[in-house]
Amino acid sequence: MRAVKISVVVPAFNEERLLGESLAHIKSAAQAFAQAGWDFELIVCDNNSTDRTAEIARAAGATVVFEPVNQIARARNSGAAAATGDWLVFVDADSHPSAELFADVAEQINRGRCLAGGSTVRMDEKFLLAGFFTWTWNWSSRLGRWLAGSFIFVEAAVFREIGGFNHELFAAEELDLSKRLKRLAGRTGRGIVILHSHPLVTSARKMRLYTARDHLKLLACVLFSRRTLTRRESCTLWYDGRR
Repeated sequence: MRAVKISVVVPAFNEERLLGESLAHIKSAAQAFAQAGWDFELIVCDNNSTDRTAEIARAAGATVVFEPVNQIARARNSGAAAATGDWLVFVDADSHPSAELFADVAEQINRGRCLAGGSTVRMDEKFLLAGFFTWTWNWSSRLGRWLAGSFIFVEAAVFREIGGFNHELFAAEELDLSKRLKRLAGRTGRGIVILHSHPLVTSARKMRLYTARDHLKLLACVLFSRRTLTRRESCTLWYDGRR
């Protein structure tokens, strides 16, 4: 295996409840990179939090960077700007990657045939609506090579070449990134892979914090008006501070 440095970037806005456990899972899973003889760094972007997010991240040994504008695209980009790795792995602050998933990432990197990839997801709690949405998303993701924002790995040079995440978007920024990555993949002959043997475990808390009506209303707004995605006030499920 060739020597590679991996930078795991975690965007975090008021995540004191879940961040510590997520970082523990990430550090444990990163043993898969250590076994390959690769370097690893952990970066948390504190996205203007008002709680102990930054303190918890530093206690876990992460490098903490600060992004004052409360926006997931900017938080991921600020974390990536501080990264020194050959590959970036974006993991959401409420998600738990496994060593097996990171090992799958290492295998794909070593093959040299992909420039980016993602993973199917599995909720940590069972909800009927969440189960339907998750199944639909996983099917669409694998079929269309769409990347879930909760877990993305991408070659750092490629990420910077295409300009990172779009600062105009307050949601669905991962779909915009997917589109640009797919165009680049078509020109370079390298691919985008969606890993599915070891799905990412992610929090189902939004199903507890918001009603089915809230979710369906947002979905309808997104489907019928792209402007919804460019206004923070329209994307309340991500920005209203409920945790």
